[in-house]
Amino acid sequence: MKVSDLRSKDDAQLNKELEDLLRAQFSLRMQKATQQLNNSSQLSKVRRDIARVRTIMREKAQPK
Repeated sequence: MKVSDLRSKDDAQLNKELEDLLRAQFSLRMQKATQQLNNSSQLSKVRRDIARVRTIMREKAQPK
């Protein structure tokens, strides 16, 4: 996920993206707990994407 793509989205799209990423993170955590996760690097990628989305949301919320 690229930052430039995130910056072009509006607040509703960012909220939807964040919700999808949080669901994906939950799913990956459950797969890890049940020993079904093959690629554990997916967890860190999703965590970074969540942080990117939250950072962009905070930047847009700050007054200029």
